[in-house]
Amino acid sequence: MNYRKVLLILAALLLLPFALKVRAEGYGRHQSLFTDIKAHQVGDILTVHIYEQSRASQQVETKTEKNTKFSTQGGPGTGPLGFIPLFGVDADAKNSHDGKGENLRNGSLRAKMSVTVVAVKPNGDLLIEGTRTVGISGDREVFTLTGAVRTKDITADNVILSHLIADAEIHYSGKGAGNTAARPGLITRFINWIF
Repeated sequence: MNYRKVLLILAALLLLPFALKVRAEGYGRHQSLFTDIKAHQVGDILTVHIYEQSRASQQVETKTEKNTKFSTQGGPGTGPLGFIPLFGVDADAKNSHDGKGENLRNGSLRAKMSVTVVAVKPNGDLLIEGTRTVGISGDREVFTLTGAVRTKDITADNVILSHLIADAEIHYSGKGAGNTAARPGLITRFINWIF
């Protein structure tokens, strides 16, 4: 009799994880108690850590030089050409060009934002999309991110780094008094456009 009770309790304990389903919001549906909580289906939320650093440099140098010398002499004329006096011509031309150009660009963007899974590819990769808007004293800063994510690149904390996102498009823009003040005036932009 005791053996039956022990076996029944043991069987119930072994089947308990499979019988229970976590239904609390944020834990995802149809996941075991023993697995990590990761985004894996449409509608799930994923946290992205954006650490982007870009640097580009270009240098151009052109140098040309050309020298030309010309010299001729003649005269005096004889016979019917006796009116031609003794003459000589010397010419010296020099042309040189030395041009240099350099273009250097630096960019850095660091942020954290959450995105939503909008589709799942046949191979299991997730298509993500998200927007984050921050308002500070009348200024608005907007982050927009889209791309594709491999589920194996998502950490146990449901986080992915931006450099692991395929076909990533990260846009950062701002609107407001601060951004307007930093923009050149209409006349300055017109002069820069001409020259």
